[in-house]
Amino acid sequence: MTSSTTSLLAPVENDLKVLTDNLKRLIGARHPILGTAAEHLFDAGGKRIRPAIVLLVSRATTSDHNLTERHRRLAEITEMIHTASLVHDDVVDEADLRRNVKTVNSLFDNKIAVLAGDFLFAQSSWYLANLDNLQVVKLLSEVIKDFADGEILQSINSFDIDASIDSYLDKTYYKTASLMANSAKAAAVLSDSEPEVIENLYNYGRNLGLAFQIVDDILDFTSSTEVLGKPAGLDLASGKLTAPVLYALKQQPYLEILIEREFSEPEDLSKALELIKNSDGIDQARQLAYDHARRAAQNLSCLAASDSTKALSKLTDYAVSRLY
Repeated sequence: MTSSTTSLLAPVENDLKVLTDNLKRLIGARHPILGTAAEHLFDAGGKRIRPAIVLLVSRATTSDHNLTERHRRLAEITEMIHTASLVHDDVVDEADLRRNVKTVNSLFDNKIAVLAGDFLFAQSSWYLANLDNLQVVKLLSEVIKDFADGEILQSINSFDIDASIDSYLDKTYYKTASLMANSAKAAAVLSDSEPEVIENLYNYGRNLGLAFQIVDDILDFTSSTEVLGKPAGLDLASGKLTAPVLYALKQQPYLEILIEREFSEPEDLSKALELIKNSDGIDQARQLAYDHARRAAQNLSCLAASDSTKALSKLTDYAVSRLY
């Protein structure tokens, strides 16, 4: 965990330390090179937000606020799936850095990176099946399908100036929010929560995931490489038209020309970045993130008061506070 999230996730801080140790043990034993690749990712300074949500929802929905072994394993599965998706993303994006740390594909090669991602997906599926809960298996299997759908949508819609905010949110759900939504729901299912609680926690994860990704997309234009852990403006350069761009396109006609020719001229990208910053695109995207964070907080009204519920609520503030 980073220092900015340590106090925020205090109710599950020790649980997350156990989770990281367990992940290294679960991954590294059988295939040393894949284990080394995976361990590199688990040591890369991630905030562990996704498994933290699972652990917090688990504690918030059990009568004694204690974790079962199945809840702990669900959190580990969630982080395995997330890490596998990052490895594959980095291969597709030909990325050299993530969180200011060398990516698996740059440290080893694309073949090892793809195999490491596949291995993590396979391991997560094995442990998922052993939870012996068909509904949870279906929920997390849906996430893996959504990742693939999101990557395909992102690829075929590259540099698409006719993309809408709705299609952007659909893609964002598939690539980011589906895991938060379905893993939060799965945690509530394991707790035998009421159907209304289960559905509210699904929507909490969905809205929180959308808010997080919209903020990340804004930071791609407003933060430095050091803060982002990857080159600023990289998403736009690769044809990913995120919320700030889609909003800016309505105000800056010349931006459309630059995108359509895929920034083929030397100054095209810098001109595009300037046009976006001189539009209301970033402000409108910021409002969109706030709207989803607010909805996520409202989704928690189904939970009884507890330290874990309070932490889940604070996560909605944290998601958008990163803009400042």
